Amino acid sequence: MPEKMKAFAMLRIGEAGWIEKDVPECGPNDAICTPLALAICTSDVHTVYEGAIGDRHNMVLGHECCAEVVKVGSEVKDFKPGDRVLVPAITPDWNSLEAQAGFGQHSGGLLSGWKFSNCKDGVFSEYFHVNDADGNLALLPPGMDPVDATIMSDMVPTGVHGVELADVTFGDTVLVIGIGPVGLMSVAAAALHGASRLIAVGTRPVCVAAAKAYGATDFISYKDGPIEDQVMKMTNGKGVDKVVIAGGDVHTFGTAVKCVKPGGKIGSVNYLGSGDIVDIPRVEWGVGMGNKQINGGLMPGGRLRMEKLSSLVTYGRLDLHREVTHLYEGWEHLPEALQIMKDKPADLIKPVVRIKK
Repeated sequence: MPEKMKAFAMLRIGEAGWIEKDVPECGPNDAICTPLALAICTSDVHTVYEGAIGDRHNMVLGHECCAEVVKVGSEVKDFKPGDRVLVPAITPDWNSLEAQAGFGQHSGGLLSGWKFSNCKDGVFSEYFHVNDADGNLALLPPGMDPVDATIMSDMVPTGVHGVELADVTFGDTVLVIGIGPVGLMSVAAAALHGASRLIAVGTRPVCVAAAKAYGATDFISYKDGPIEDQVMKMTNGKGVDKVVIAGGDVHTFGTAVKCVKPGGKIGSVNYLGSGDIVDIPRVEWGVGMGNKQINGGLMPGGRLRMEKLSSLVTYGRLDLHREVTHLYEGWEHLPEALQIMKDKPADLIKPVVRIKK
């Protein structure tokens, strides 16, 4: 392996660009991988242009990819150089106390299971490091396109986790706020969990069409008035059983609380890139006693989750290709892909950059 590599990095708040870095070292339990395909996440935009996780200098961006293993440590048992692998965005330290408590995504501290482009360099480089390779990587299933496999890193497990946090079950009426890449996977997951009525909030035609294909039964546009007013009218004043927040801002929690029934649950997987205080309306929350449960969580990572979720694709339960609307060929298009994710044109769901077929 070479000593140096090229990487696309956050240079400082508001600026990203190409730099040269040392190739990362491989520990005994770890792996070094090279990307096959890369996807841009909205959180990359929050990180660079909003400084959402604070100022970073020359930190390699990216946490969504499909990759090939280049090197493994001496203690790695299940992977070898040449293996094509799924790489989850969240890579816990599986021997941590937090992981033993069931919250590996916070291993080492709050959000510290999210390592790529947060605690360490991300995946937008010729080579990147994966900790606990046996616990975090998963083999790319036969027949899965590496382009589609980038969606497995974050969009699928995060969208599914929103549905888990909301505890969606059969027969529920579910509201999904935000039908970007994550919200679309929440729609698909809610349908798989047995939701009967699935109300999606979104306006872009490409996203509405995809949400309908994934199982949405009704649609709401914020342009037509307050979301809560529309939900109450649609449900004859009763509200919904469950809400998944996959978009919006600190004020979106207020909308969700107003929409959910007493005893209902709200699951949020939305990255709040700005704002200081989350808005929870006192009266609609039952002055604190409405039994309206709010759960916000970072999606769990790890190999088992990757294997289980990818099996949905293998056996035809989930079509990932609807998510990919913009496909670029080659490293040189990474800046363009980041910019288009920032601009969010009407025909965009997800941009992916293919490095190697």
